[in-house]
Amino acid sequence: MLKKTVLRGKRNFSLIYKKGKSVGDRYVVLFYRKNGFDYNRIAFLASKKVGNSVRRNRARRLMKESFRLSELSVPAGYDFIFIARSTIEGAKCQQVQKSLESALKKSGVIRKS
Repeated sequence: MLKKTVLRGKRNFSLIYKKGKSVGDRYVVLFYRKNGFDYNRIAFLASKKVGNSVRRNRARRLMKESFRLSELSVPAGYDFIFIARSTIEGAKCQQVQKSLESALKKSGVIRKS
């Protein structure tokens, strides 16, 4: 990921949590909001509810790879926060990708095919 595409700063996160919308799915929760830029900014989070540091890092890696594989279908101009649920433990990459795409479709960011 390029540096400008990484969502940073407490102010940005607070703005998305307060004024953005959220959608949940089996393995991930998605918070999103339009950002007015010609690129997307993304953050991947896993709380301590997911497990120890090894499990949290695996959850983040799974979400990053899943988003990378479906990135071409996502239009530019959004801020995304993907949060791993505790159910992600033991999930395969393909399962996480389906969950992530389902959350994006529920949000209306990408069209249902």
